[in-house]
Amino acid sequence: MPENGLRVAPLEALTAGLPVPFGGDRVTFVDAGLAARFRPGDRLVVVQESGELLHVSAEVGGIVGSAVAAADSAFSVLSHVPDEAITAFFEAFARRLEDGSVWAGVAAANARDVGSARSRGRSTTRLAAGEAMRRDMITGLRAWRDSPASRGQVLERIDHGGWSIEQYSAPLGVVGFVFEGRPNVFADAAGVLRTGNAVVFRIGSDALGTARALMEGAVRPALAEAGLPPGAMSLVGSAERSAGWALFADRRLALAVARGSGPAVAQLGAIARQTGTPVSLHGTGGAWMIADASADPDRFQEVVFHSLDRKVCNTLNVCVIVRPRAADLVPGFLAALEAAGRRRRGFRLHVLEGAQGYLPGGDWMHSPVEVVRPEGPAVEPRADILAEPDLAREWEWEETPEVTLAVVDDLDAAIGLFNRWAPRLVATLVAEDPAALARFEAGIEAPFTGDGFTRWVDGQYALNRPELGLSNWEGGRLFARGGVLGGDGVFTIRTRMRQVDTGLDRSGGAASSGSLRARPEA
Repeated sequence: MPENGLRVAPLEALTAGLPVPFGGDRVTFVDAGLAARFRPGDRLVVVQESGELLHVSAEVGGIVGSAVAAADSAFSVLSHVPDEAITAFFEAFARRLEDGSVWAGVAAANARDVGSARSRGRSTTRLAAGEAMRRDMITGLRAWRDSPASRGQVLERIDHGGWSIEQYSAPLGVVGFVFEGRPNVFADAAGVLRTGNAVVFRIGSDALGTARALMEGAVRPALAEAGLPPGAMSLVGSAERSAGWALFADRRLALAVARGSGPAVAQLGAIARQTGTPVSLHGTGGAWMIADASADPDRFQEVVFHSLDRKVCNTLNVCVIVRPRAADLVPGFLAALEAAGRRRRGFRLHVLEGAQGYLPGGDWMHSPVEVVRPEGPAVEPRADILAEPDLAREWEWEETPEVTLAVVDDLDAAIGLFNRWAPRLVATLVAEDPAALARFEAGIEAPFTGDGFTRWVDGQYALNRPELGLSNWEGGRLFARGGVLGGDGVFTIRTRMRQVDTGLDRSGGAASSGSLRARPEA
């Protein structure tokens, strides 16, 4: 028995109906299915925020544990690897993506992944690895290659006379990544090596074949060529969702990053936080745009159109127009939406209750349109009416732009609506009045604000460096960091002392009075 008197034993089995306390004051119960599946060596993860009981098999736990162990070992080795070797890795990785034979293998694996995902009615908007994604990955890797090495960079020095203090940057440790159909994350997340960290990836079944091809054809050869340990970038070889749970529950992680949206990301964040691991994630995306009373109609129409080129987290999701300008701005909004639909395949509109009076009359709202869904084309009405809580919904469209329109009394009402229902990620105000823009930026609860199109929110596009992830303010403002997390931002701060005067003493006397050299022999 441990010295603290606690009795601890391995969890060998579960029984149906077994009560499991969570959150300190609630209880959930094991269902029959979970009890039947559980075997000795398996793991039960209790999500303290929700009471969800998550089952991790011994097999999956072993796969994840091995990947984290390899990364943990590699992290220790990286502390002795020169920055030049890390620079060489980024160039070697980029060259392999440029190699036609290597990319042919990646493209073939990706085509199989895309075909499988489509056959299962899954979204493929971020899964397809085409030439544009390839170019972006290569550009991102070379941006990391050319970025200055920052390990050991002195951030502050304080001289005290006889001794000094330096605060300097140091690697953080093993970074865990969970992402779904996003092959480009390999290049983005490789940036953690720039600051001397190691990384473990877990990718969903949709893109696992592509991920394996990237590892075999580009990542592992590049690590070997540069002389870096093979575990510096590790892939969890399991498509099971439970692999993500096991990864984020591993206490050896220094940072957990989840790319995606929805309840699954929120669940992963809860697992990491209760484990004591800091997280970078956003559970929901979708940008908001507000048109002020001083908005220029032509500018407004342009930025709406250019915010709808494809569906990602910074795509326009909700447009709010102030009532005094609704009569002349709603037609421009609809014209931009129709133009975006011509560029893609039609459009779908959702209208906050009370705003339908500003739409065209007759049967316009109910006229049928073909909408491209992950499971295939569907015929739906052009527009429908939503209640206010539905403003929180992010439209995950494939080829058919889908947006919500709201009309409110004034700018303050629009800001209040955003702060109440938005994911608190991206907000933009179209206004010609500088005072309105200042009021907007002071009152809006979002890390990313602007006065134009919403699609600028991207680390590589805006900051010239790939992003590991974007974080919203859905769970509150971020402490001492921005919403864009880049590889050069994954570090800790260490403090060291350098002493010149060996007679220093904190007893309150003169520094030299306690010097051993000043003592006469007895």
